[in-house]
Amino acid sequence: MLWGGTADGGGLELRRESNGGARLSGRFPYGKPAVLSDGGRTGRPRKEVIARGAFSYRIDDPKEDIHLLVGHDFGQPLASKGTGTLKFTETAAALMFTAVITPEIADTVHGRDALALIDAGLAVGISPGFRIPPERAVPKAEEITEEEHAPEEDKHRAIIRTILAALLYEFSIVTRPAYPEAQVEARSWETAEFIPPRPFTPHSRWR
Repeated sequence: MLWGGTADGGGLELRRESNGGARLSGRFPYGKPAVLSDGGRTGRPRKEVIARGAFSYRIDDPKEDIHLLVGHDFGQPLASKGTGTLKFTETAAALMFTAVITPEIADTVHGRDALALIDAGLAVGISPGFRIPPERAVPKAEEITEEEHAPEEDKHRAIIRTILAALLYEFSIVTRPAYPEAQVEARSWETAEFIPPRPFTPHSRWR
């Protein structure tokens, strides 16, 4: 599973409902680079960009479920496409979502904690959990380029990975997304069928 995040142009909005539930809306902008690594002392910076429509396959397929989670933990769900509590809208600039947090979920420990952190402004990032489809299904799901207008020395030029097609399994509410612009109004990389996500480490983001 790959995890990403975003900074400018995002937004997360929380509205409390009279029945004890809540309505959460957010946006994940397309075409905005996220810095996954600054390259350290000797390496090259690595950035990632999600292209417009990259997540469309599982969003458009009514049989495919997508969850809204807390911290990429499937044990802490807030809403889902399959239950009709998570809906997506795509524009040229961003993928937007609206989640209905039912009173029952809002009353769970993780639900109360998540809403409290959002209210306090401590967790307003959005991070997608996705996989790159197999090459046999999508021959060109990603492309690697070098940053333009970089310094003269190539060793300082950032490597940019653009995701053209990805299998989106979840969005998560996080404190610090890689994509700063993805916020509530927000990976290891491998090609494989879906399996439950492993514990995340920074080294698993770029392979």
